[in-house]
Amino acid sequence: MSRIEDHALIGDLQTAALVDRNGTADWLCLPRFDSAAMFTRLLGGPEHGHWTITPAPAPDAGDTDPPQAVRRRYRGNSLILETEWDTPDGTVRVTDFMPSTVGVRGDAPRLVRIVEGVHGRVPVRSVLRPRPGYGTVVPWIRAEGDRFAALAGPDALWLDAEPPTTDENSTLVSEFTVAAGDRVAFTLAWHPSHAGIPPLPDPRADLTATAAYWKDWTARCTYTGPDRDAVVRSLITLKALTYAPTGAMVAAPTTSLPEEIGGTRNWDYRYCWLRDSALAVTTLARNGYLDEARAWRAWLVRTVGGDLDRLQIMYGIAGERDLAERELAHLPGYENSRPVRVGNGAAAQLQLDVFGEVIDALDTARRHGLEPCPRAAALQVRLVELLERRWREPDEGIWEVRGPRRHFVHSKVMAWVAFDRVIRLIESGDATGPAERWRGLRDEIHREVCERGFDSVRGTFTQSYGSAELDAALLLIPVVGFLPPGDPRVTGTVEAVRRELSTPDGFVLRYPTAGPGAGVDGLAGEEGAFLACSFWMADALALTGRPDEARELFEKLLALRNDVGLLAEEWGPQRRRQVGNFPQGFSHWALVDSAVALARGTGAFVPGQRAHLPSAVQRSLRPAVVA
Repeated sequence: MSRIEDHALIGDLQTAALVDRNGTADWLCLPRFDSAAMFTRLLGGPEHGHWTITPAPAPDAGDTDPPQAVRRRYRGNSLILETEWDTPDGTVRVTDFMPSTVGVRGDAPRLVRIVEGVHGRVPVRSVLRPRPGYGTVVPWIRAEGDRFAALAGPDALWLDAEPPTTDENSTLVSEFTVAAGDRVAFTLAWHPSHAGIPPLPDPRADLTATAAYWKDWTARCTYTGPDRDAVVRSLITLKALTYAPTGAMVAAPTTSLPEEIGGTRNWDYRYCWLRDSALAVTTLARNGYLDEARAWRAWLVRTVGGDLDRLQIMYGIAGERDLAERELAHLPGYENSRPVRVGNGAAAQLQLDVFGEVIDALDTARRHGLEPCPRAAALQVRLVELLERRWREPDEGIWEVRGPRRHFVHSKVMAWVAFDRVIRLIESGDATGPAERWRGLRDEIHREVCERGFDSVRGTFTQSYGSAELDAALLLIPVVGFLPPGDPRVTGTVEAVRRELSTPDGFVLRYPTAGPGAGVDGLAGEEGAFLACSFWMADALALTGRPDEARELFEKLLALRNDVGLLAEEWGPQRRRQVGNFPQGFSHWALVDSAVALARGTGAFVPGQRAHLPSAVQRSLRPAVVA
């Protein structure tokens, strides 16, 4: 079984595939991110579907695993993956990509794999085992001239292979030799089974168009500071998680990659969390990508609709509301991490912080040049009207706990953000609403958080009112402008989180977990260090006047990326491996924000961002004297 970080991502802005270091595409959902997987080897075994292209083993090698590549890289700033093997016979390269010609792949999404001889003569073997329905369906494979179709209910997969190919027990096998300069192409296209035969592909034209698309897209990046390569790769990853037809963004392209190897914290992330997508859109907008912010804003307005009392914290990528969670008992899970889940029950939770993140994203995009939208402005006012009724309630919070609801401090802080940003919108003239009343509510929330969410004995904010636990989300208090970085309550919280939630190697946990018993989140088991929280710590150190320590932590985090610059959700300090769904949007936008913050030398805090507030609120934000 390949490690999570042994994978690279390719995609077409509607779905994505993972390819490991031995040339195996072992995860692919078609035609969308949230469709049932055609290749599910990642969560099971070879029998659950995969496509392996690799140098052929020697005749006497027996049943051995495919050799791992010696080198791999993305071609420039793109999602075109190049993987190379050196063998006794020579060197061979496989180029993998999914066409993204104009940001939308057309009616026949396809995975293209081009095998190229670099030098010598190398025997190569391709083994394509499509197994739709998360590995439960053996398709009917039939030949259509030189093409092969794998039919299964509504799905048809069409293979166009240049070398001779045979059907061996519903597995398509090609064996051939490439010499220096040879190029042999394969294209696997999805098509509705009732829709007839898709057009013949042109893989070389697809490659040219895809390279041009990514070159044009990355040229729009406005970031020019240090660590630009890491920033651009993370921005490409965020773009790859975008569902181009609607503007939605998935949290990750996978399901059930475990937060603890062998554990049960395995969730489906192939949906659009309002929080996750809002934070990603904020990052994209700050770095020159307003088209993505505009498309997401349109998706948001359409999806939320007129019934805000039924607001969900996540939706399907086309705005679907029914994300019922179920388990796939036939799959053993990644390294026996059960259960494998599809759907996500957290969709029904109350998470008050979402209001702040969504409204702040729209505010950020507007301040970076996105044109006003009356419908989006009206939606923000309606969201705050709903929040006005509900902000005093306990909720499940940013980490969507599956235990009792609590008055999470971060949730209340983000409620403050929601009122603050809508007041700013009203003051700009782009919306109307009871600004004076909401200023009073904003002040009330601020006072309550400082009174009920702060432990004056320990000198730190706590995870929830009256609790002793800490929460890494508290590091965002100065970032969003709730308190200035120099406030003793901020510096005390940063120190407490660093002291109590850091792993031995300096990375940061979200909150304490409790081993075999149910912890504060209502779940058993442990989890790794949450990478976004570790980037937040770097920001907090920079904000509070410790730039050298911030840079040191940031560099350690960059070193956790795999060889092609990708990060999962968490870092498992015991096994020293990436864990969680992969690649994770949360980790990549946090990386970009930290890089930008460290480059300007002031952390993620923008000086003067509260200058628009009246004097009464300014006074409420002055540092307090802490005993």
